[in-house]
Amino acid sequence: MNKSARLTALQASERERFIATHPTSMALARAARAHYLFGVPLHWMRDWPSPATLFVTHAQGARITCADGLAYTDFCLGDTGAMFGHSPPALAQAIATQAAQGLTCMLPSPRALPVGEALQRVFGLPRWQMALSASDANRFVLRWARAVTRRPVLLVFDGCYHGAVDDTLVDRDPTSGKTLPRPSVLGQVHNHADFTRVVPFNDLAALRAALAQGDVACLLAEPALTNFGLVPPQPGFWAAARALCREHGALFVCDETHTVSTALGGYARAHGLAPDVLVVGKAVAGGLPCAVYGFTEELADRMAAAKEHAPDGHSGIGTTLSGNALTMAALEAALQHLHTEANYGHMLKLAELLEQGLRERIARAGQPWTVTRLGARMELQFMDHTPLDAQDVRDHAQGELEALTHLYMLNRGVLLTPFHSMLLVSPATSEADAQRLLAVFGEWVDALARSAAE
Repeated sequence: MNKSARLTALQASERERFIATHPTSMALARAARAHYLFGVPLHWMRDWPSPATLFVTHAQGARITCADGLAYTDFCLGDTGAMFGHSPPALAQAIATQAAQGLTCMLPSPRALPVGEALQRVFGLPRWQMALSASDANRFVLRWARAVTRRPVLLVFDGCYHGAVDDTLVDRDPTSGKTLPRPSVLGQVHNHADFTRVVPFNDLAALRAALAQGDVACLLAEPALTNFGLVPPQPGFWAAARALCREHGALFVCDETHTVSTALGGYARAHGLAPDVLVVGKAVAGGLPCAVYGFTEELADRMAAAKEHAPDGHSGIGTTLSGNALTMAALEAALQHLHTEANYGHMLKLAELLEQGLRERIARAGQPWTVTRLGARMELQFMDHTPLDAQDVRDHAQGELEALTHLYMLNRGVLLTPFHSMLLVSPATSEADAQRLLAVFGEWVDALARSAAE
């Protein structure tokens, strides 16, 4: 039996196991199709390799419970949204208290000042604005960048992830280097190649050539790629890239929505990247819908001037619920109780233990896989080296094996991120949780070996 046939047989066995042990989730998934597209409120919720969506009844700390009463150790954590654990007590209390006092008024609350001070303390930038998601924040920042620079072009890295921002949903032709529409994006009518330029990550020569054309408003970038597994920057890359942005008058916008797991204050602060703009979403308010973007005083002056010189009317920036009272209460609690040295100390120590354990089991099994870690976040990658860029990941993709790994571990009470093999450690994650993951992963590697021997 060849490798593909073996994986197909294992996949069938794991699917049967899920169906047998999850009758309630299976029934809910069937019934929900009468009310929701694909049977879920957001179609992404169906992007798991299980026969039906897992319906969750309870999430607390680093554990979730499904509708069938089965408990899971959660290393997905809402794909970063619950990076600090599900419903931390301080956050839940702040939300409950504010909910009884008002949800939204389109006016600031007195806590706006302490929240602004805390944002500066944690992330380092002096001036801030709020949005409901990192997608919105990135859209708004892109408008600001084009307004203040009077340049039209956005520069991104191939394989980037900045949410649902149309301008960033593009690919790169590996042969010609041209910007291409992404085939998976629905309803496209605009040609983003006219206003978006894509270059490979870690490629300084390509970055220099793209900036040298003099029409780039900003480089919008994650410090490390996170949507193609995890692709870290090469040594010295960001220092040189930052210098190139300054040389060519392009703003550097750092999207830390995923890489905030690196250290307290995120990757940019830990590594001194000094962005012009910083965007943080998902976990910044503990998982309540919220995003923030901060910027330098110099850029704040340019933004104010652009707004003051524009006619009255909607700027295309902001939404009615941005900065609402409930979100501000959650953000204040998160900045005080979740974004702390103690929490990150625990997360980073446990993530290091988990990385070491995974590497040991991979080595013992003789598998050509690697583990790449960025703070509390890591990726199990089915390739024999740390990837250099998105194309490197595409060239070594093993979708069947990745999906089977997810389902095997889910069936044994360990939850990984469905889109790729990301593991995230929270302050609520214990050493026992890490050891449980390692034990199940060891069983999985043994099961692969037995299948190959048959």
